[in-house]
Amino acid sequence: MDFGPNKRESWKNVLTLAYQSLGVVYGDLSTSPLYVYKSAFAEDIHHSETNEEIYGVLSFVFWTLTLMPLLKYVFIVLKADDNGEGGTFALYSLLCRHARLCSLPNCQLADEELSEYQKDGISSISKSFLGSSLKSTLEKHKLLQRLLLVLALIGTCMVIGDGVLTPAISVFSAVSGFELSMSKEQHRYVEVPAACAILVFLFALQHYGTNRVGFLFAPVVITWLLCISAIGIYNICEWNPHVYQALSPYYMYKFLKKTQKKGWMSLGGILLCITGSEAMFADLGHFSQLSIKVAFTFVVYPSLILAYMGQAAYLSKHHINETDYRIGFYVSVPEKIRWPVLVIAILAAVVGSQSIITGTFSIIKQCSALGCFPKIKIIHTSSKIHGQIYIPQINWTLMLLCLAVTIGFRDTKRMGNASVLAVITVMLVTTCLMSLVIVLCWHKSVLLAVFFLFFFGSIEALYFSASLMKFLEGAWVPIALALIFSVIMYVWHYGTLKKYEFDVQNKVSINWLLALGPTLGIVRVRGIGLIHTELVSGIPAIFSHFVTNLLAFHQVVVFLCIKSVPVPHVSPGERFLVGRVGPKGYRLYRCIARYGYRDIHKDDIEFEKDLTCSIAEFIRSERPEHITRMENDEKMTVIGTSSSNSQGVSICADGGDDHEDSSEIVSAKSPEKPRKRVRFVVPESPQIDSEAREELRELMEARESGMAFILGHSYVRAKKGSNLMKRIVINYGYDFLRRNSREPTYALSISHASTLEVGMVYLV
Repeated sequence: MDFGPNKRESWKNVLTLAYQSLGVVYGDLSTSPLYVYKSAFAEDIHHSETNEEIYGVLSFVFWTLTLMPLLKYVFIVLKADDNGEGGTFALYSLLCRHARLCSLPNCQLADEELSEYQKDGISSISKSFLGSSLKSTLEKHKLLQRLLLVLALIGTCMVIGDGVLTPAISVFSAVSGFELSMSKEQHRYVEVPAACAILVFLFALQHYGTNRVGFLFAPVVITWLLCISAIGIYNICEWNPHVYQALSPYYMYKFLKKTQKKGWMSLGGILLCITGSEAMFADLGHFSQLSIKVAFTFVVYPSLILAYMGQAAYLSKHHINETDYRIGFYVSVPEKIRWPVLVIAILAAVVGSQSIITGTFSIIKQCSALGCFPKIKIIHTSSKIHGQIYIPQINWTLMLLCLAVTIGFRDTKRMGNASVLAVITVMLVTTCLMSLVIVLCWHKSVLLAVFFLFFFGSIEALYFSASLMKFLEGAWVPIALALIFSVIMYVWHYGTLKKYEFDVQNKVSINWLLALGPTLGIVRVRGIGLIHTELVSGIPAIFSHFVTNLLAFHQVVVFLCIKSVPVPHVSPGERFLVGRVGPKGYRLYRCIARYGYRDIHKDDIEFEKDLTCSIAEFIRSERPEHITRMENDEKMTVIGTSSSNSQGVSICADGGDDHEDSSEIVSAKSPEKPRKRVRFVVPESPQIDSEAREELRELMEARESGMAFILGHSYVRAKKGSNLMKRIVINYGYDFLRRNSREPTYALSISHASTLEVGMVYLV
């Protein structure tokens, strides 16, 4: 029974995360009863005494909630996580690994040897002939790969657009409850300022992080779900106990038959009942698959069904009401508790906006790590859960756009039209990518993938067509936002790819280096020169600029490449690939630091220590049996971080003890001023030879002398003769994004005295 406590602890963690997910993931989905019926009947559909219209809408709502969030997301899509990460780009990353469609320019075969690269639990033995044919077709045709990337970008940009629209409609719908207690003219002057003030407050809370916000918001959502469930049960018992009959899909047919075009147009409003469903998948990295399933299946789903049934039961007995809010949410709330419910609804609307904001942060980070978005400042708000992040620039941009939408539209009808198109587009993209995942990643039958695509795709296509018809009535907003963000992403990806191709074409040959001799033709000064490059092999052209323009250079030179790989996480034991550039006497090393799109980049001091130890461990263990990869005659060895390799070389500082034995290599002490002695601690077995010991001593002396970060300041320009579009994209678009993007993480806190920038023009 020793496993008992661990099992209880496991379920404790699951329930804790499920509790937090109510406040972060399901807030938006839980507040949809505020505006679904009002939006569905906005097309001048009048419910009659037969209640066919009310029952039809309820039937559509029930089956939409059952088929999309419950069946599609909870039971199918959530299983397609990328080692715990969700969202549109997680699906794209999963496909890139299984079909080699990676958009990252500096991918290596060595990356496929990472432990998490194929860690999806699926055997490749069961691949079908059609699946193999599909894979080879995608790998051969660059056009199909670009189309797949564009599809992923469209879905990603629509999530960002939804991050603008969802907070606006949720908060505005909650505030609309004031119309029951004041005149229409007074309400007009209160509604918009109140909604704007709440939105500013919401975005100001984001810097506290998902963990704190989740614990703060979860009680609000639980209270709201209990509230709408209780009101729903009351309305069912009080007004129409037989409303459950409307759950039959037959009423959907009767609804469309009677209302015809108006009923089809109203499908956009009905679809609002599942807005926020994509957050279950997008926010997967913040929680866990099981916690999200538990929260939705046992709490959110039954509460929403009761709420919609109760609202329909009330409306089925109140046909004659001449006010503008005759089918709003608040009219079905008993008058005695209407004000408390209004307060809870406003709080729940604030919470409802949290899910899509959190999902937007996650997906922007993924895009940035996979080379499809400029580098921006990302703050990790939890030391325990790596997926919980905050992005200041995106947060304030979303806030300004939310305020613009709220002030510009000032009604839920146009906001709903805009939000619906964004939601359904993301779902369509997810369905298309999932059908490929079923074949390429899960290795299931192509017929199963076609059935999945046809079944869910046809439902979503019906909703999409209805939403697209309202282009001029607000649906243009998500298209405009998606177009802007898609242009930004594609321009950055295109410019980055062209810049890397220029680096590859202009890299210096090893013969040029050998011709310089061991001294490289210049004086070698003490210290480590850290040259940043995107290249994973060869000598960057920037190095030749140093050699030909500077009179001195560092005694140890490290060509450092910080690269992202299409996996969520790289274990510390596989962090570095280390090798030599040229003969041993040159003291030139290449170090490739690999990070997944969920990994936290360490601060400069910790990174410097890990980098130095990885090179030292490479020197100590440099033997043929340790070499795992060969890249253009450069032998690369996998080295872990100092914390992950307890049996490797480590750095130790002490108070100046003169004791030295065979297990440590001490740097030369400076006679000018006393300071702590820093030394390499080397494992006693196996013993290292004198040449390696001398090389380690030089490395430590260089580290003690200081590390200089050498950063290339590039000016990217289109070649002469390039077409007009390329000149605009490269000379203006990419150049603007590059100048306003964030520097490499490890270079941010290095003092300016230790940083050297060298200008270089890239003609791409």
